[in-house]
This record gives sequence, structure tokens and C-alpha cells, in this order.
Amino acid sequence: MNFREHDLGPEIPVLTKIERRVCQMTTAAERLYEAQHLCEMDGKGNAVFNPNGKPLDELPVIYGFNNGGSPGLFDAVLLAEDGTFLGGHICSSEGYMPHDLGILAGTRPDRHETFKKHYPDGYRMEFIPSDQIKDHKKLNEAFRLNQILAEAAEKEGAKCG
Repeated sequence: MNFREHDLGPEIPVLTKIERRVCQMTTAAERLYEAQHLCEMDGKGNAVFNPNGKPLDELPVIYGFNNGGSPGLFDAVLLAEDGTFLGGHICSSEGYMPHDLGILAGTRPDRHETFKKHYPDGYRMEFIPSDQIKDHKKLNEAFRLNQILAEAAEKEGAKCG
């Protein structure tokens, strides 16, 4: 990459025509791949494990959500409604999170082994988009319970140390 002195201070990168074209193609390819992925996932319902045939609204929920970050490095998190952290994943885009976390039916059976250990009598999955997290009462209750669990673990650790 070439560099030039900028009037306002340190050197900044200057892309050649070829480098700009490669960046544009890469960005376009990323967008196309994500659009294809979203199209393939469209219509898949959320995963449910219900071995006892309970009404769905009686099953505990495992929430997936975007815990922040920046494009290319978003922190996807799984949190049980009782506040237990059940996993995470780094995603390039929020659009990949429902699949990568195992929220959608038929995705990530490896993750569901952990979920079944936590909720052996069943659970259902729900993804909360980042723009809905602040106002989602049940997810915010799970955050509160997670904090209580963390404080208890910290106290227990202090006793052992």
C-alpha cells in the first residue's frame, strides 16, 4: 500500500486503483454471501427441544443476541432465561448470528447438546436483534439474573482463594 503525508498530521494510506477495486469486490462479495445466507435461512423456525410435549410458552427460553463489537467482529451471546451463560461466537455480521448460535431449527446440533444438559426437560430458542435488546423485558431480566450469578461466583471464588 502507498502512503502520503496528510496536511493534518501523520501518514494515511492511499489505495491504488487496483487496491480500491479489490476492496470493492470484497465488500460486494461479503454482501452477496450474506444475502445468500439469509435467503437460505429464511423460513426456518426457531429451534425447540420439547421431549415432554409441553405447551411452547411453558418452555424456558435461551436467548441469542448481539453483545456489541464492530463489523467483522461482533460478539454473539447465548443466555438462558435463568441468567446462565451458554455460549458465544464471533460473527462478521448480526445476520449470521441466528444460524451460528443454533437459534434456527436444524442448525448447530453441537450447541444443542449443551442446551439439553442445562434444560433437560426442554427449551425454545429466541434471537433478539440489537435494536430490540434495550426494551426486551425478559432478556433484561436474564441479564439481571446473570449479574446475580456472577456476584455469587465471585464471592465463592473469594472464599476459595
